[in-house]
Amino acid sequence: MQQVPVLIVGGSLVGLSASLFLAWRGVPSIVVEKHEGSALHPRAMGFTERTMEYFAAAGLGSQIPEVAPGTRLRRAVVESLAGKWLRETEWTPGGDALVEMARATPHTGAAIPQDKLEPILRARAVELGAQLLQGVEFVSFEQDADGVIAVVRARSSGAERSIRASYLIAADGASSSIREALGIGREGVGYLRTVGSVLFRCPDADQFLARGVQQFEIEQPGVRAFLTSYGDGRWVLMRTDGQDLDEQQLDGFIRTCLGQDFAFDIITTGRWEMAGRIATAYSEGRVFLAGDAAHQLPPTRGGFGANTGIDDVWNLAWKLAFVIGGHSSPALLKTYDQERRPIGWLRHQQTFARPDYAKWLQAPAEPQVLLGDVAMELGQLHRSLVIMGAGGELPPAAHPNDWAGQPGVRAPYLEMRRDTGSVSTLDLVGRRFTLFAEDHEWVQAARSVSAATGVEVDVVHVGHDVQASLDEFRRKFGVGPGGASLVRPDGIVCWRSVDGEAEAQRALLDAVRQTALLRQD
Repeated sequence: MQQVPVLIVGGSLVGLSASLFLAWRGVPSIVVEKHEGSALHPRAMGFTERTMEYFAAAGLGSQIPEVAPGTRLRRAVVESLAGKWLRETEWTPGGDALVEMARATPHTGAAIPQDKLEPILRARAVELGAQLLQGVEFVSFEQDADGVIAVVRARSSGAERSIRASYLIAADGASSSIREALGIGREGVGYLRTVGSVLFRCPDADQFLARGVQQFEIEQPGVRAFLTSYGDGRWVLMRTDGQDLDEQQLDGFIRTCLGQDFAFDIITTGRWEMAGRIATAYSEGRVFLAGDAAHQLPPTRGGFGANTGIDDVWNLAWKLAFVIGGHSSPALLKTYDQERRPIGWLRHQQTFARPDYAKWLQAPAEPQVLLGDVAMELGQLHRSLVIMGAGGELPPAAHPNDWAGQPGVRAPYLEMRRDTGSVSTLDLVGRRFTLFAEDHEWVQAARSVSAATGVEVDVVHVGHDVQASLDEFRRKFGVGPGGASLVRPDGIVCWRSVDGEAEAQRALLDAVRQTALLRQD
């Protein structure tokens, strides 16, 4: 029987990201994917600044093109693509919001079709040691105190085999059979509607992208549809009338929405369920839900679907690495649910606070504050037993400037300099815990703690190893000249000493033991 530390069921965006992040942290995995490659329908297209931070850390920064700084997604309401344009709207914020985002991260996000991104993730994961089994479907699993045994089947031959893993990640979609087998329910707004989509190639239609609009709402008598481009001659047309159209009817519907007799080729059609559902638990024993298996969210400007799933596995990967590597107690893995499920609910709440989705609520909801993109992407608060100082009185998200280095939030972005050139705080956080401090006493404390625990703590000695505006460093991290900030391997601040400690070594040792839940045996 083949054995592996982590088995991942589902080789789409979230499953591939999980395998990549684990491999980058030195943890072997096997990904089981029932299809031979990426789905014909690209589905996801927009990837956030935070997602790009993850991919850059894992070595993909130069392979995934990001959008130009200042790019704003625009949407138009039209009678047809070639017909009368009724009105245009900004679908993503500009002005001050763009400036604020640029100050908070060096990344701009990416607009790359899912079927173009997945091969990049696949290749990098394999390069780092992950194993991908394509054309192999998941059949069943059993778990015990020591691991999981899964049965998988080759779709071409029907041959079955068993794989034993220490842990299982279920990235098998909204209809997750693994979630169902675990008996984990879901809550939330629930089913909204079924969307029919058709992907077609029509290079002639790309001329209408010259005005800077990428998304089109089609409105004419008897016709309501949504049309968007992947920027490479491919377009997807979505409708919610629930009708099954034959080939001739579908051909006519596309021509009606295009508004001109362009030549086109239908690539594929599909149907998918729009819903708002959050799993009642993100883990059970040695099994973890990620992506749509954990949270089903309708499309929004913030890209809450795929990006939230990638957030999930970034959070989970370092914890699995520390537990499998023997550093941390398995109890560390319980914090995956503690930290990620509330964020899933926050994104559910923010989705249905938007006017275009609020209408689906069965009862009028209390007015909710709509959070800005910077807060939702870079200012979400993580609460768990391994975050020291993130109390229940704090809001679930806020602008990074308002947090000022608050434990539970992504480490602040700050440009620094060293002998080899410019570097940012994001570049300095990686596979290990990282301590940011000015006072040399913390440097010695980190060395002692690393030696005592076997868990290496990197030190960024601000004003010495790296140069930066000390006032800006203190303001962004919320520390004084004698203070220090401890950042986890996933970039989240987990502990902070604002003004320093009488016994720095003891304070840091206690912090590392708690925030990593180090094994005591």
